[in-house]
Amino acid sequence: MTIQRKIISVEVVNEHGVLARIAGLFAGRGYNIETLTVAPIPGSNLSRITIETFGSKRVLEQIVKQLNRLVSVLRVIEHDEMIEKEMAIVRIPLSENLAEIDVLARAYNGRIVNVGDDYIIAMVADRPSRIEDFLKAVRKYHPSEIVKSGIVAVEK
Repeated sequence: MTIQRKIISVEVVNEHGVLARIAGLFAGRGYNIETLTVAPIPGSNLSRITIETFGSKRVLEQIVKQLNRLVSVLRVIEHDEMIEKEMAIVRIPLSENLAEIDVLARAYNGRIVNVGDDYIIAMVADRPSRIEDFLKAVRKYHPSEIVKSGIVAVEK
């Protein structure tokens, strides 16, 4: 059985309890949500939920079928050809080399977004694999905090 990664977007009516029902669907059947991003669709009463999950082909097909059955779900989009991005924000002690951190962040479609009395905050936004590469590279600067977003995706 081959485990594969799947990005699924779910367009839903923006009302309370929808996210809980979707999360409950996954939890109740023992499926895992790797990342989850939710945002309203501008100019509508809808939201888009983007889910990254892993499973066998059969499990992934079952997830899509069950999502389609949920009340308030208008459309389930299975992404095959897509543009996907993820974001990371990293807090680094100011004692580290500011210029090196700036160069590193820019190499990963990012920049320094804030400098305080004793910290630097860098933000990067790129493909998930590149975000992981950035997080490995930035470890040598002893980050005190790392926050990652979920994936956002759109079909090509």
